[in-house]
Amino acid sequence: MSAALDDFCGSIFWNASFLTRPDADLPVCFQQTVLVWVPLGFFWILGPWQLLPMCKSGAKKSSVTKLYITKQVLATLLMLTAVAEVALAFVEDTEQDPLPAVQYTNPSLYIATWVLVLLIHDARRFSLCRDSGILFCFWTLSLLCGILPFQSLIRRALQAPISDMPRFILFFISYGLQLLLFLVSGFSDITPETKEITKKNPAVTASFLSSITFAWYTSMVFKGFRKPLEIEDIWELKSKDKTKAIYAVLEKNMKTAVRKAQGELEKRKRKKRRREGDADHGNNMTKAQSKDILVLEEKQPKRKKKEDKGDSVPHKDFPRGWLVKTLCKTFWQNLLLSVAFKLVHDGLVFVSPQLLKLLIAFVSDEESFAWQGYLYSILLFLTALIQSLCLQQYFSLCFQLGTNVRASLIAAIYKKALTMSSATRKESTVGETVNLMSADAQRFMDMANFVHQLWSSPLQIILSIVFLWGELGPSVLAGIGVMVLLIPINAFMVAKAKTIQVRNMKNKDERMKIMNEVLNGIKILKLFAWEPSFEKRVNEIRAHELKDLLNFSYLQSVSIFLFTCAPFLVSLATFAVYVLVDENNILDAQKAFTAISLFNVLRFPMAMLPLVLSSLVQTNVSTARLERYLGGEDLDTSAIHHNPIAGSAVRFSEATFAWEQDGNDVIRDVTLDIAPGSLVAVVGAVGSGKSSLVSAMLGEMENIKGHINIQGSLAYVPQQAWIQNATLKDNILFGSELDEARYQQVIKACALLPDLELLPAGDQTEIGEKGINLSGGQKQRVSLARAVYSNADIYVLDDPLSAVDAHVGKYLFDHVLGPKGLLQKKTRILVTHSISFLPQVDNIVVLVAGAVSEHGSYSTLLANRGAFSQFLNLYGSQEEDASKKNTTAVALAGDEEQGDEDLEPCVEESPDDVVTMTLKREASIHRREFSRSLSKNSTNSWNKTQEEPPKKLKGQQLIEKEAVETGKVKFSMYLRYLRAVGLWYSFWVAMGYVGQYVAFVGTNLWLSAWTDDAQRYLNQTYPVEQRDLRIGVFGALGVSQALFLLFATILSAYGAMRASRIMHQQLLSNILRVPMSFFDTTPTGRIVNRFAKDIFTIDETIPMSFRSWLSCFMAIISTLLMISLATPFFALVIIPLSIFYYFVLRFYVSTSRQLRRLDSVTRSPIYSHFGETVSGLSVIRAYGHQERFLQQNESTIDINQKSVYSWIISNRWLAIRLEFVGSLVVFFSALLAVISKGTLEGGIVGLSVSSALNVTQTLNWLVRTSSELETNIVAVERVHEYTKVKNEAPWVTEKRPPRGWPSKGEIQFVDYKVRYRPELELVLQGITCNIGSTEKVGVVGRTGAGKSSLTNCLFRVLEAAGGKIIIDEVDIATIGLHDLRQNLTIIPQDPVLFTGTLRMNLDPFDQYTDEEVWKALELAHLKTYVQDLPEGLLHLVSEGGENLSVGQRQLVCLARALLRKAKILILDEATAAVDLETDHLIQTTIRSEFASCTVLTIAHRLHTIMDSNRVMVLHAGRIVEYDSPEELLKKEGVFATMAKDAGITNTDTTVL
Repeated sequence: MSAALDDFCGSIFWNASFLTRPDADLPVCFQQTVLVWVPLGFFWILGPWQLLPMCKSGAKKSSVTKLYITKQVLATLLMLTAVAEVALAFVEDTEQDPLPAVQYTNPSLYIATWVLVLLIHDARRFSLCRDSGILFCFWTLSLLCGILPFQSLIRRALQAPISDMPRFILFFISYGLQLLLFLVSGFSDITPETKEITKKNPAVTASFLSSITFAWYTSMVFKGFRKPLEIEDIWELKSKDKTKAIYAVLEKNMKTAVRKAQGELEKRKRKKRRREGDADHGNNMTKAQSKDILVLEEKQPKRKKKEDKGDSVPHKDFPRGWLVKTLCKTFWQNLLLSVAFKLVHDGLVFVSPQLLKLLIAFVSDEESFAWQGYLYSILLFLTALIQSLCLQQYFSLCFQLGTNVRASLIAAIYKKALTMSSATRKESTVGETVNLMSADAQRFMDMANFVHQLWSSPLQIILSIVFLWGELGPSVLAGIGVMVLLIPINAFMVAKAKTIQVRNMKNKDERMKIMNEVLNGIKILKLFAWEPSFEKRVNEIRAHELKDLLNFSYLQSVSIFLFTCAPFLVSLATFAVYVLVDENNILDAQKAFTAISLFNVLRFPMAMLPLVLSSLVQTNVSTARLERYLGGEDLDTSAIHHNPIAGSAVRFSEATFAWEQDGNDVIRDVTLDIAPGSLVAVVGAVGSGKSSLVSAMLGEMENIKGHINIQGSLAYVPQQAWIQNATLKDNILFGSELDEARYQQVIKACALLPDLELLPAGDQTEIGEKGINLSGGQKQRVSLARAVYSNADIYVLDDPLSAVDAHVGKYLFDHVLGPKGLLQKKTRILVTHSISFLPQVDNIVVLVAGAVSEHGSYSTLLANRGAFSQFLNLYGSQEEDASKKNTTAVALAGDEEQGDEDLEPCVEESPDDVVTMTLKREASIHRREFSRSLSKNSTNSWNKTQEEPPKKLKGQQLIEKEAVETGKVKFSMYLRYLRAVGLWYSFWVAMGYVGQYVAFVGTNLWLSAWTDDAQRYLNQTYPVEQRDLRIGVFGALGVSQALFLLFATILSAYGAMRASRIMHQQLLSNILRVPMSFFDTTPTGRIVNRFAKDIFTIDETIPMSFRSWLSCFMAIISTLLMISLATPFFALVIIPLSIFYYFVLRFYVSTSRQLRRLDSVTRSPIYSHFGETVSGLSVIRAYGHQERFLQQNESTIDINQKSVYSWIISNRWLAIRLEFVGSLVVFFSALLAVISKGTLEGGIVGLSVSSALNVTQTLNWLVRTSSELETNIVAVERVHEYTKVKNEAPWVTEKRPPRGWPSKGEIQFVDYKVRYRPELELVLQGITCNIGSTEKVGVVGRTGAGKSSLTNCLFRVLEAAGGKIIIDEVDIATIGLHDLRQNLTIIPQDPVLFTGTLRMNLDPFDQYTDEEVWKALELAHLKTYVQDLPEGLLHLVSEGGENLSVGQRQLVCLARALLRKAKILILDEATAAVDLETDHLIQTTIRSEFASCTVLTIAHRLHTIMDSNRVMVLHAGRIVEYDSPEELLKKEGVFATMAKDAGITNTDTTVL
């Protein structure tokens, strides 16, 4: 081979003697062949693929830029030099002997190459990124290989005159041009047409160099340093990273995988059936089997017991094992690429120890040549550099994989929620599903970051062992033995940790469930003074959680202890065995430090493996949860047909439906035909299946038999209106186009005009979560308007008139639903309780126990004398005469004289009158605007702001934007956390770490001295006692290092738990003590986020961050110390490096912190949108708007993805810059060792360079942990923010009311004034009145008159602005809130129930005996119902009381009041949602049971208060009339007018 090459070059190809001299050089032939062909070979293998874009048809070329022209000119010049060289060869050939072949081949190769370069430059114009990575690598290689001929030509020119002048010049010209091209290709080439794209995301057009160093991100880091980043500043995602694109692929793969898994599930089920040997229903199972089943049942304590009907073991099986496969299939490209980068990196990791070995040999050897040392230093630097480039690409890919997995999983969960069957939906509460999104999807994200460690760690471990064997021979087995011993110990710990984790997930779910309920029902909690009971419940769960957490931390500290010990124990075992086995074995520097740097390499995979495994374990739990959820049954709407049948809009054919596949039938054999355009009323008693009939039509129920045929589109108005957190207008349009005329018509018909005048910003008012700032009636009317606007064919109305006042109901019926209404041409199915409209409907369907007992027109049914006519006789009489008189629509009080038909009805009361609160929030908004504009620029902008915004701002925004803390995290936050841990604890933890690192430095210095013994006792025998001393001290130092650490971690575990407890305690007790107004202006999601995410951070992440920060910091200090000990000059290098380090850090941390904050702020909307969707599922499905909601969800996720993605890149940007610092540290420590070669021992050099090799990673971790710490400490800040919210008055004060107070129940208002907030108008403007003992007083008035404010004042939800309220001689402002609230009773407007037993809902403090509770239930007419329940009083109420009907919930609220039996009862009339029977029951019960009490009724219907002793008429916060109803009717005042409108003339018409 070499002979052929000799001929080819005309000179010698290889001669080793060239290298064994101080001025070493390579033979010319070698330079001409190998050094030229290596780069060219690389280029010709990979280059031609770059031409593919040219072949694609229809691709557009982008325009020519200056940079492009520059590149092409330089390439052409290069080609010309090559041509010149060929020409030169031909010219010389004719003059003298034939030239060696190389002179022809090389220039010709170069000509071809430069032509290819020109073509590639052109081909890149077809793609967005116009720079080619292959070309860049080629220039780099070519320049590196060119350095050697470059230096040897210069050296020769200096020694003797130049023999071949033309070629000499051509080489340098060509080298210079290549250098220029190399520099030019580092810039990003941006064409005019890609300018816009680049503004959105520079990554798309960034050059190769910019991509691998993430330089394109620099502008963002600068921006973030100058000002806190906003979400608008962050770059868009690439289109391939958008949720839509990712999820499309995942969904396709998921469908096939789930189908396969379901097939296997069927097989499993069949097998199981066969195994259970089809005995009669398995009742005579063998003993063992029944035992198994018992065991299985015990394992599922959390599942509700109600599903026990059909199968003995509920929810056991679901399609398994498909999720991970699907994810791999979806993201395979990413996985492959990252594997490639990781492999290169892992390979290079092992090059450094070998180079270190050579370097130590070089220092120890007197005869070695200086150039070798420099070469080793440069090689160390280069390997470190390439290693870090690969590693960062790898990490970047991994984290991208993580975010994409998370986004696609969230999208999948969301889509599943939209298609889920109701049975599956019952299995998991809203809280649990949100948890799937937050916790489990997050788990997957964390796992994806480390997933490659699963193969990379074992690979690194094996390679390390192989190299170590080479160094130390069989003694390595001792070290490996120690490692292997640690594995089972570790496995045991992982298993323990897993059980704790699972337990804790349950605790967390439980706690979040209760928190959700507490926040949703906070008003009830306050009115009933039940906060302590719930606080106790949450704290009990929290105590369990913290106990588990502490055990988990202890386990963690033991495993950290083992893992710190591990590398040290391993080296101790190895060295000790090595020295003891054979006295000829002497530990010298080469062996020891190469071994140590290999052990350091080992340390990382050994530490990672258990982490990855435990993460894998957690992901396993999550996988099962997700697979169960995503593989669950979908909604089966096959029973709903859409066939055209003439003359029928909706047809039920023997339809039988149940809520669960094997549950009781709720709808039985219904056969009905509803003609198009007809108005059908569905009536029946509570629980007769009216709402179920509607659900069956919407396809929400399980079909048992028969079907329903529906023609045309549906619109649905649910019984409890579902309102989105958007503007009022958006709620009505609901995604349709705006047609202004129709919109106005709808608003007028739905009686929303007066409300719009009341609302601060008209129809642009933002409505809070669950419609918090609308009253029940307003919500219902918005819901109705949404349906009317949607212009569907069939309207399904589930009792829409229940929540509104009678006169408004009549108006709505006339203008919308009735024969003359807006919908007269449509098919309307109306579930109703009110009898007055029945004569006007076309058809009436009477339901009894889920079956149709009769149907026909009003007159037919009356003639039939069936159930219906009895029902009517009971309730109809008084309504009859009312409806006769009620011919005119109700006019507003002031305008009696205008008797037009079309007057708007008055609007009814809003519940907490939040509107008025909102109205008045503008002041604070102004104030905010003011400070904002001031801070932004000069005062002139303030003058502008003053002119314009007030119109828009008027309370339009109810919910403030979530405060994003900006700027540096205050030092006080760290202190606050440390104080919560306890300052002594913190101090001792820090001391423990200091001790550990002192021992660490000691160990290493001792080792360095030990290895120098090899030189000292060079040709002597090594003394035994010296050997034993070395081993002994080495061992002792190592053990003390580990013990210090154990001490520190155990202390910190305890301290951290203490901090968690204190912080949660403060947060909880404060949230329960803040005034009501806080909850109206803060979305629950935001508060829940504090309890979920932020508390989780304080529990688990902050302690870890603190610990790792401390140990990184100490590690870096100790390393720099060791290097400086070896080569004191290194101290000079530290200074510029640390300055650079500091700046990069400061720049980065401010950006990163802000990005993390944006991440958490943009994350909340994902969850709240999800929660909202789940609660409004039936509405979304009924309107068929799933697509729109999916898109909205995708865009919400994308906004969050944007910030996460940006954060990931910022990390990589930083890491690459820091690792460069690390590489320089390595380079300088090696270089200084080479320079001061004569004065140093091998041992100390080994120590210094092996420490330096370790420092790169630690430097990186330090920044990572400090920024992580800064980011996580934000949680302390956020929790603290809510512990500082101003509280309401104290619950109990010094002054306690007398026992048995109030005994009489007299209430005096003395010039009582109240306002919602200090800077606002008064709502009650000086009320003075007396309410005598046991008096029954009705309170009436128009909306906004202050009726609800009155109850709020009695309970001190609002504090007085003047005057006072005196109950039984006690001024209520002087006693504690609980003393007050426990002694008053209220039956609130909307019945709120909590999860837990029925008994807990009635008596959370267990103050009453069971007899008393039963008595209350009996009086509330619930006794029979509860007795029939299998668990009786212990019947579990599901989330929000879902498993009781609305009427039953109302009765439970009545039972609560009966149980309390206070002397004063406030009845915030809510009889609207109840059918007439229940209404009757409640009224009579209150008459009889509360005869001896003072009763205040806030009335919406005048019927209910006609028999009160007195009636108080409020108007605009003042009492206008206050007298007995009889007197007021005679007086012809405001009350009389209202009565006339309601069709009441004298008091005796009201039997009810």
